[in-house]
Amino acid sequence: MNKKPQGWHQWALIGLGLACAGLLLIVPLALIFTQALSGGWKLLLSNLQADFMLHAIGLTMLAAVISVPVNLCFGILLAWCLTHYDFHGRKLLATLVDIPFATSPVVAGLCYLVVYGVEGLVGRHLAAHDVQIIFAWPGIVLVTIFVTSPYVARILMPLMQAQGSEEEHAALTLGANGWQIFRRVTLPNIKWALLYGVVVTNARAVGEFGAVAVVSGTIMNQTLTLPLLVEQLNNDYKTAAAFTAASLLACMALLTLFLKTFMEWRQRRRDAAQVMLSAPH
Repeated sequence: MNKKPQGWHQWALIGLGLACAGLLLIVPLALIFTQALSGGWKLLLSNLQADFMLHAIGLTMLAAVISVPVNLCFGILLAWCLTHYDFHGRKLLATLVDIPFATSPVVAGLCYLVVYGVEGLVGRHLAAHDVQIIFAWPGIVLVTIFVTSPYVARILMPLMQAQGSEEEHAALTLGANGWQIFRRVTLPNIKWALLYGVVVTNARAVGEFGAVAVVSGTIMNQTLTLPLLVEQLNNDYKTAAAFTAASLLACMALLTLFLKTFMEWRQRRRDAAQVMLSAPH
């Protein structure tokens, strides 16, 4: 149980923490919305309705809409494999999951550029069939999938390990098939962690900059996502438009934070209910 602060030094530490949070987090966030509204609502709406803004929003959503379901399936399958089976190379596979964490997004983008660019073997083959990956939306989607691939798996693996596989084995002995076991036993136990993984993956996909910047070519109205658009507009001294794009990203971040907090609150309530049910009467 958490204890209340005792003494002036503990209150001073709390005050210092709140001051740092306000200075480093709240003030920049407020500045983003202030600058976005500095030209008035008419200019804000004009920037939101601009072709470059709408295209960047659409491309950002496209990358997220494709990468999140792909990594959702990948994360579930990988977490299930690593927590339910013991095989040679299991530890190596678990280590390889962390490669996107350990690799700089810029390096990842450069690797995709080398492989799928027109000078690469795969890129030349694709170009011969009029398929363009680099400097087009498919390249943006590919690198987004790469940088977001570990999140769902890493969130599910500790939970699946803690829960064990006794319930699945019991369902199997009762005649349930694999899909029935997953849908009726496994999925209800991991649904909140799974939703949390989706939220985190989506936030990472929407905000990715480094890898996307390498493979996109930063072409206006073609390959600019919202993070890239913020930099492009700022470099062009279009401050109001840049902060408008930044405010959209900030709103997405706040929505993600709200959903994350809600998931954690539901999980805490679920854990508390299980503890009460399992407690002796």
